[in-house]
This record gives sequence, C-alpha cells and structure tokens, in this order.
Amino acid sequence: MQGKLYIVPTPIGNLEDITLRALTVLKSVDLILAEDTRNTLFLLKHFQIEKPLKSNHQHNEHKMLSELIEIIAQGRSVALVSDAGTPGISDPGFLLIRECIKNNIPVETLPGATAFVPALVNSGLPCDSFVFIGFLPQKKGRQTKLLSLKEEEKTMVFYESPFRLIKALEEFKEHFGAERKVSVSRELTKMFEETFRGTIQEVLDHFNSKPIKGEIVIVLEGKSDKA
Repeated sequence: MQGKLYIVPTPIGNLEDITLRALTVLKSVDLILAEDTRNTLFLLKHFQIEKPLKSNHQHNEHKMLSELIEIIAQGRSVALVSDAGTPGISDPGFLLIRECIKNNIPVETLPGATAFVPALVNSGLPCDSFVFIGFLPQKKGRQTKLLSLKEEEKTMVFYESPFRLIKALEEFKEHFGAERKVSVSRELTKMFEETFRGTIQEVLDHFNSKPIKGEIVIVLEGKSDKA
C-alpha cells in the first residue's frame, strides 16, 4: 500500500474555519507532523482527534527528511500542519513536499485558511494581480529587498510581527512615499480583528497611537504608472 503526504491548512484564529475535509484527513492519517505539537494538540483535542504527533519545524526539518520519506514510503499516511494557516506559506513544508515529489510519493494539498488572502481581498487594493513577499529579511538584505520593490506595480503582500510594524511602515514611507496606499490587518478571524486602511502616513499615525498586538498582514499599493 502506497503512503501519501497530506498538506492540511489549520485555522489562523477562529477554530470554526477548519474544513470538514481537513477534519476527515486528520482523523484518518497514521501520523501528524506539527510545527509546534502543543498548538496542534490543542486543536486536535478541541475536535476530539487522537493521533500520534511528531515535531517538524524550521530547526529540524532538514535532518528529518530521510526519516519522514522512509515512513511514508513504507505505506503510512502522514498529514503536515503548521501552527496556523497553510504549510509552506511562510511556514515549514516546502522541503518535505519537494522530497516527496522527488521520490514519487503522492502529495495532496487541501484548500483552507491562509492569512494573506482575506487581508488582500479586504484591503480594497487591486487583487487580480499581486506579489506575495511574506516576511522581509530582519537585517541582512532588508534594504536591498525594499529597493528592489520600488518599481513594483502589482499590489504587494507582507507578513510582519507586531513588534516590527512601525519600523516596516517607516521604511515603506522612506522607500515608497508617505502617500502610497496601504492596508494593515491584524488578529484576523479573532475577536479583536482590525483592518486599517489609508496612506502610509495615516496608517503609521494610527498604529503609533496604540498598542499593537497580533500577527500582521500588510497590503501595499503598487507603483502607479503615473508616478
């Protein structure tokens, strides 16, 4: 019997956002790979699912590859989940998926929650064509990356920590201009969800005046062809 890797998105906040198909897969697999087993255990307990868990995160995913490929090749079905959202989108997953494909192991990716899609659609900025940047480099390469985006005409999507939001907006102001439109979403799907839209200066003033909590998605207008 051939094994299979399932990529299973999990809720980014509201547990009701998990799909029926995701629950079916999590109940049926032999093993669940979790970015943080504590977070995944909370999710599984909520839905009364009992399955073996194995840790698979950015610090051990390289050395785990051979072991995991062997497990799946032996005929076991394995689900990969991250702490929130879709594995592989700014989360571990790419390495294992690539290795499975190299070894002719079936990979099935379920549709489901990911933070940038609702933030992008809710931004009011064009979303028919966009560039997903994810997290900017924290130090080395950060300015080079920002410089490379100055001529980008498509809507840009970034992930950011609440602790670095002000710094990111200040850098955007410097590189893209204070009047460029931007939308910042935080605490998506949760009780205190907020999206604030405006110019970079307006959004910077807003978040400078209050404590910032929750994971952040920034949606930035692309360069106008009139600029």
